[in-house]
Amino acid sequence: MTPGTRSHTVLSMVPQWIIEKKRDGGVLSTDEIQSFISGYTRGEIPDYQMAALAMAIYFRGMTFDETAALTDAMMRSGDVLDTSSIPNPTVDKHSTGGVGDKVSLILAPLVACCGVAVPMLSGRGLGITGGTLDKLESIPGYNTRLTPDAFLEVVRKCGCSIMGQTENLAPADRKLYALRDVTATVPSIPLISASIMSKKLAEGASGLVLDVKWGRGAFMKTRKEARTLATTMVEIGARMGRRMTALLTCMDQPLGDTAGNALEIEETVRCLKGKGESGLMKVTMELSAHMLVLAGRASDLKDATAQLRKQLLSGAAFERFRLMVSLHGGDVSVVNDPTSLPRAKVTRPFPANQGGYLSQVDADAIGRACLALGAGRRRVEDAIDHAVGVSGIRKVGEHVQQGQPLLALHGNDESRVREAEKLLESAFQYSPEPVRRTKLIGEVIQPGERQPK
Repeated sequence: MTPGTRSHTVLSMVPQWIIEKKRDGGVLSTDEIQSFISGYTRGEIPDYQMAALAMAIYFRGMTFDETAALTDAMMRSGDVLDTSSIPNPTVDKHSTGGVGDKVSLILAPLVACCGVAVPMLSGRGLGITGGTLDKLESIPGYNTRLTPDAFLEVVRKCGCSIMGQTENLAPADRKLYALRDVTATVPSIPLISASIMSKKLAEGASGLVLDVKWGRGAFMKTRKEARTLATTMVEIGARMGRRMTALLTCMDQPLGDTAGNALEIEETVRCLKGKGESGLMKVTMELSAHMLVLAGRASDLKDATAQLRKQLLSGAAFERFRLMVSLHGGDVSVVNDPTSLPRAKVTRPFPANQGGYLSQVDADAIGRACLALGAGRRRVEDAIDHAVGVSGIRKVGEHVQQGQPLLALHGNDESRVREAEKLLESAFQYSPEPVRRTKLIGEVIQPGERQPK
């Protein structure tokens, strides 16, 4: 009997036939995807077969239904948090990452003040993209490795908690991510979407707002790529019963005026005290407002924004951040006085080599400079220096005189500071004429929008 005459059930559960089906452009069933991912998680399907399927997906793509099934299988490969004991509606936010992106640190306590619970599992930085956990660990004692029960207890007590992903959360993704990295299958929209969404949905939140970035300092370099990714993830979440919204935001220049771990904690405190840089606060408020609407705590974005501003100006959001830090074991005194955060030995201005209006402030180059200073990791296992980074970053559209600082470098090693200075030589470009400021928010993506090609 030829393979084509076998029953569909028998055929679909043989790994090589599933690979063959996708290789030839077929649509995999939910059972086939679940069987393959379960077998891979248990070690019954070897890496070489998973790599073959990943490559087939890379070339052939997946439908929304297939991608949702892959996400669900990866999510259910480990623990799924039960948030039913949390009385308030639960909504999380996820960013695809960028330079100077400390939005989560401001957003979580701010949204929690408005009656929305924010259970947030975050990651560490790799390459030029900063990690929320690394920033929080600039605060002495802050524990990013709570047990699931302790994590949920913090959310119940203060409305928000930010910690790292547990070992048992989406273990299939952890295995597959490492494999994709060494088999040249990372840039696949279905695989990227399933990776992100399997972890975020395992948190148990009923709603999710996505910040999908494009630009020089983002993983997605073009707005079209970012829109395709956002549309896919929104559709996956909706098909899995979650309330979903995505914003496309520009990451051509750093977000806020600092990049680096302790420096970004200090900027977070300024923001929570109502003194945040305008672009950073615009993105934060927009994402936060969508979270309130998804949770049913605001009738529309105008109502949500009014609530958020009230909590920010009253000091309630700052107090909520202090409470979260305390419940995680962090030293609240450094939040009260950020000058006691880790400090670099060397602080040096980086001057403009000519006058004019800034037409480019390259997030990628500034991120690489921070990496050279020691603020990030070249490899996952690298240690980072919480004290180093850059501050006072000037923005596109600002006018500068020759010799004026474009930013300040903070370093603990003179050779690293010099390396960072070289990387910054091409970061700034000038125009003799006024330059329009960058529009940070591109568009909002809701479920049911057109499928990406």
